[in-house]
Amino acid sequence: MKLWIPFAVSAGSLLTIASFVGAGWDAPPVETTQIGSRGTGMYIHRDVEKQEALKAANVVPPAPWQADPAGDKARDLYENVQVLGDLSDDQFNQFMASITEWVAPEAGCNYCHNPENLASDELYQKVVARRMIQMTQAINVDWKAHVGQVGATCYTCHRGQSIPTNYWYEDVEPKPAGNMTQNRQGQNVVAKFGGGTSLPQNVLKDYLLDAKPIRVHSTTALPTGTNPAGTKETEATWSLMVHMSESLGVNCTTCHNTRAFNAWDESPPQRVTAWHGIRMVRDINANYLAGLTPVFPDARKGPEGDVFKVGCATCHAGVQKPLYGVSMLQDYVDALTKKGPTAVPDYSTYQPGTTQKMAPAGQSSALPMTPTSQTAAVLLPSTQNQTAND
Repeated sequence: MKLWIPFAVSAGSLLTIASFVGAGWDAPPVETTQIGSRGTGMYIHRDVEKQEALKAANVVPPAPWQADPAGDKARDLYENVQVLGDLSDDQFNQFMASITEWVAPEAGCNYCHNPENLASDELYQKVVARRMIQMTQAINVDWKAHVGQVGATCYTCHRGQSIPTNYWYEDVEPKPAGNMTQNRQGQNVVAKFGGGTSLPQNVLKDYLLDAKPIRVHSTTALPTGTNPAGTKETEATWSLMVHMSESLGVNCTTCHNTRAFNAWDESPPQRVTAWHGIRMVRDINANYLAGLTPVFPDARKGPEGDVFKVGCATCHAGVQKPLYGVSMLQDYVDALTKKGPTAVPDYSTYQPGTTQKMAPAGQSSALPMTPTSQTAAVLLPSTQNQTAND
């Protein structure tokens, strides 16, 4: 009787395979792109059917009309225009029409404004939108090392949604029950923001808000003091890399030569772009979103009370270049490629229903600002200095 068991198992396997074939299952069509020298294994494999869906989801909307830059300034025509006051009347109204479609096409103007008093700041959405316009201007001016000439608009993240689809917050669920589960080091559960892996679940807070060192690859076989990182730190880095890979729809070889992860001079140029991108996201989260914590209601915060924050997927949404590298800035040059006032109110004293006045002209922001990408570029790590710093 035991002799029949292997045959029964084999027969069951064949029946299982036959059931898939009979049901019409087939492997998806895959296209392969070589992105490195032959023999290095540097390829990207993409599901063709998934690419078609991504293309449909990354279509750039046209501007409602071409705005005339001539005419009276918005600040002279409307009340409480604190950031976009240099725009002409036509430019201002064009941008308002566009931002409505980008962020709240169903709710319309009333999503941010009291229709009886458009100048009022009583809706928190208007207070947040003003700060997000400042943020977008800063991205396009200060972070060209990452966004290049393509830049960003509100649509890059929002895509017609009041809350961008891809955001993150501090995730500590499920919380340890105690005893043996008390010391799981933030892992060994499904990491919601780590690709559904069992890797550390809170690495986006560590790396995309705080400035925890990322790089863990040494140039020596044994730890010698120049790189104290061990398995624990390496697993956290893997979790971040999974997030980045899924966010851009790419694999490791897009930024690394996997023969030598540590070697900058053997890496594709995209690694430098990603290096600046990590710092840009930190700037956004620390200096723009976290500062708005008193303004956002609880419904716009995670279970630990922190505001929703951006990650790589917020802009990229599954493609290597957001919106496939098509720029929208040519229609909003004066609104989004130049900085207006950069000072901010003291949001710690925010009271819903009140007007938030910007700080006096020339006064620096109350929030600490990170170095711009132009300053940070000097700090790019070299191959000869492979420490634990990212």
